[in-house]
Amino acid sequence: MENFPVVDMGNLNNEERGATMEKIKDACENWGFFELVNHGISLELMDSVERLTKEHYRTCMEQRFKEMVASKGLESAQSEINDLDWESTFFLRHLPVSNISEIPDLGEDHRKVMKDFAVELEKLAELLLDLLCENLGLEKGYLKKVFYGSKGPNFGTKVSNYPPCPKPELIKGLRAHTDAGGIILLFQDHKVSGLQLLKDGHWIDVPPMRHSIVINLGDQLEVITNGKYKSVVHRVITQSDGNRMSIASFYNPGNDAVIAPAAAMVKEDESSQVYPKFVFDDYMKLYAGLKFQAKEPRFQAMKAMESSNINLGPIATV
Repeated sequence: MENFPVVDMGNLNNEERGATMEKIKDACENWGFFELVNHGISLELMDSVERLTKEHYRTCMEQRFKEMVASKGLESAQSEINDLDWESTFFLRHLPVSNISEIPDLGEDHRKVMKDFAVELEKLAELLLDLLCENLGLEKGYLKKVFYGSKGPNFGTKVSNYPPCPKPELIKGLRAHTDAGGIILLFQDHKVSGLQLLKDGHWIDVPPMRHSIVINLGDQLEVITNGKYKSVVHRVITQSDGNRMSIASFYNPGNDAVIAPAAAMVKEDESSQVYPKFVFDDYMKLYAGLKFQAKEPRFQAMKAMESSNINLGPIATV
């Protein structure tokens, strides 16, 4: 089996740039995932984020999770559970408007480091989008402009913990799915594993690495690249011991952003585009009820909506 792609971003500024860009290109085309090292985010900041997030889980969320498990009788499950996930989560919104000040139980120091971390992740996401443009032969800034819509991108963070599970063979930490949005930046536990992606019919572990950022591509990039890049099915398996931290940040299009295959990605001899044109918020409304199902019917539903010209109105060119 091929090695999971690890990209050293420090090599973008030296004679290894060409090989590094090729590695990113191969990862986007064949994996939908890659792992970044030397990404420019302060390691001290990442350590603070990890320490405070784990403290917050222990003091504010662990007991609630145990009570939920007890109320549903999950520890005594005898057959596979397919309608819930073994995870404890909360969500932070950064753009277009932050809600960090509204999250209960977060200490001021935790709020500050999460804000600082989000600023760094936003810059990294936008850099990555331009690197993807370069590899795709698109104008610099194209993807950022598409994502912008009229009010800017949506950017938020899902903070998750996956506690030890007494029945790991029966309950998933997070059921298999593709991500609906744009580009996802994950800061994951470097001691406890669990994230897996589906490649060539096999589940492959995403290796935990200290201070790395795992990148994966969402459904919107598959549409914009007309299928050249793919969003990839992934899941989290539970472990019988060890609590796994996962901080996943989603840099997504704005609600009114119009998503469609870039003209440069559509071959001239094709009678019709492979992927549909739609408003991002319409896709998210559909995804909300179909997250754990195959993505192809979602694309087909958007195509049908496009054909009947429902809700699209005039399409702005980008």
